[in-house]
Amino acid sequence: MRPIRARIDSAALRHNLSAARRLAPRSRVWAVVKANAYGHGLARAAKALAADGLALIELEAALELRRAGEQRPILLMQGFYSPQELESIAAHALTTVVHDAEQLAMLEKAHLPKKIPVYLKLNTGMNRLGFSPEDLGGALGRLASPAGDITLMTHFADADGKRGVNWQVERFQKMSSGLSFPRSLANSAAILRYPETHADWIRPGIMLYGCSPFSDESAEKLGLKPVMTLSSELIAVRELRAGDSVGYGCTFTATDPTRVGVVACGYADGYPRHAPIGTPILVCGKRTRSVGRVAMDMLFADLTGIPEAAVGSPVTLWGEGLSADEVAASAGTVSYELLCALSPRVPVSETA
Repeated sequence: MRPIRARIDSAALRHNLSAARRLAPRSRVWAVVKANAYGHGLARAAKALAADGLALIELEAALELRRAGEQRPILLMQGFYSPQELESIAAHALTTVVHDAEQLAMLEKAHLPKKIPVYLKLNTGMNRLGFSPEDLGGALGRLASPAGDITLMTHFADADGKRGVNWQVERFQKMSSGLSFPRSLANSAAILRYPETHADWIRPGIMLYGCSPFSDESAEKLGLKPVMTLSSELIAVRELRAGDSVGYGCTFTATDPTRVGVVACGYADGYPRHAPIGTPILVCGKRTRSVGRVAMDMLFADLTGIPEAAVGSPVTLWGEGLSADEVAASAGTVSYELLCALSPRVPVSETA
């Protein structure tokens, strides 16, 4: 078999969930498992994460969990997209977000046999989804008949950045003043930095998978453990002379005699094609850099200072020993994208 593989560490998942619980001991936890649990496998993550509920986007994934016997609450974080989905939502005891007047109208017209729990989304400044202050009262009135339990929620635009959350918290408090509904505000960044946002339910996402939501603070420093390790092997070693180039476009040209390893991993496996020369990589457990352009099925590692490297030597693309955050930063993106982009052709194994 081609040597590339991904290993999912379920113990690390449990550790990271425990970290979220320690930070917010009085809050219940929605474990965010959207996008196939950030590329880690929905069923695998749901089994490992002893959260109070599971939060995702895709109705099909929620129904898959129910068919597998999942009994915990499941939250659809974008709600529903058509009236036809409401029957399944009610039948399978799902919780849905309601974020606009169109969804309200669909819910009113559905005449469901039983009320469904609703998370009413408030727009406090992100300006993607949610009700404005002017529309909130009317939305609550219209939910009185079709909705069961109601929770108020919002989403932070810059909890991981300089602006922080205070401006949105103030808007949320003003909008919800006098209302006694439960609340859910905190994503991973807010859980880690803003305890005043923890409220009744927290919604950890990226932190569960061992990556940091912050550009200035590492996952290791935050006490998180990497869950996915993407690894491969060297399938060839080339001795370049000064002036020799390697890979498409001849983007790397050796200035001195240089050993280069060919790694069985490329953008068809989920590695970012735009990762530049110098992106960190581990060969034989030693840190080095990528060289040349990432191809569909291969990329290249500088073997300078790693004389023991040979065909079959182990390579870590990200994970244990090399944070996906660092690889992503080098490639000008975020670890969320790397994890979610893992290709179906990459074999996945699990350690308990």
